Amino acid sequence: MSLKEVYITRTASFFPNSPVSNDEMEEFLGYINDKPSKSKRIVLRNNGITNRYYALEKGGKVTHTNAEMTAQAIRTLFNGTPQNLQSLQLLSCGTSSPDQMMPSHGVMVHGYLPETKAIEVVSPAGVCCAGMHALKYAFLAIKSDDVENAVATGSERFSASLRAELFEDEVMKLKELEANPYISFEKDFLRWMLSDGASAFFLSDKKNEEDISLRVEWLEGVSYAQEMEACMYMGSEKMEDGSLKSFLEYSPDELVDQSILSIKQDVKLLSEYIVPLGGIRLKELFDAKGLTPDDIDYFLPHMSSNFFKSKIYERLEYNGMKIPYEKWFVNLSTVGNVGAASVYLMVDELFHSGRLKKGDKILLLVPESSRFSYMYGLLTVV
Repeated sequence: MSLKEVYITRTASFFPNSPVSNDEMEEFLGYINDKPSKSKRIVLRNNGITNRYYALEKGGKVTHTNAEMTAQAIRTLFNGTPQNLQSLQLLSCGTSSPDQMMPSHGVMVHGYLPETKAIEVVSPAGVCCAGMHALKYAFLAIKSDDVENAVATGSERFSASLRAELFEDEVMKLKELEANPYISFEKDFLRWMLSDGASAFFLSDKKNEEDISLRVEWLEGVSYAQEMEACMYMGSEKMEDGSLKSFLEYSPDELVDQSILSIKQDVKLLSEYIVPLGGIRLKELFDAKGLTPDDIDYFLPHMSSNFFKSKIYERLEYNGMKIPYEKWFVNLSTVGNVGAASVYLMVDELFHSGRLKKGDKILLLVPESSRFSYMYGLLTVV
């Protein structure tokens, strides 16, 4: 059996409400202990983000669920035409911030799309790689002739978990932050980093006849959890031996007092391993597939912070695969870190930019610090 070619023929995104500037953030997220954050200025200076989106009103009232935003992105993908949705055969939705533990995120999205038929729905879990896992499932389903078309999505609604009342009062030391920016990658750091939004791709075994398509050449992933302990975690607490204690083992009072349900990061692990580990598999892929930096026209690395830009560049150079900055396409500063949706949002913006020409190759890189997983992909404009 010959394997089919797979094409991304349409892309779309949805952002809730209007963009939120740096000065407005605490009007939406609130003030911890009724005081402005001491670390906000330093974190924002390092991450380079100037705008982001929240599914909140000022004061913290929720305006959209994750599933609603994802469904909106899919409707945009189908130009809001109900009959077009009836042709969908597979829905694959990745996120790290579902609205509930059960039912799955994917079926909740499907529930907002009553125009569709009874179809297969998949919900990859994880953190930033979840969107790429969703894309790979859709890709493989078409590649193997299981379906002719699919929608893959990446989305996040972090803002509801970043509101001040959900955080304990943590004192951040400005001198330590100035001396070591990695210190700011704690709970408070994530409040000034994470953003909301959703994006969707339509994949098909047929390319566009009158417009460009993106042929998916390959999608590859790797996890280093067999040797690395958890770095980013939520709904748990990290013990001295590196293990995670589940939220199920805490009393209701402890969940609140110790902010067990907030997102946290082990900054020591992050600083030492996130960039070097990501370069290992990428070099292996370049070698195995006979790629060189000259073959790449656009490099789309997902970065949680602009702080990592030079680190990634230096690691690429160290590995003999230097990709000059003029080939990088990143929109972190304008949309923020949208986790599992970030790579989708970069592809969507580039797809609609008018810059792409047939033959261009687009390299995707998505690191996930949770327990050091990475996803990579290569797209060709056809």
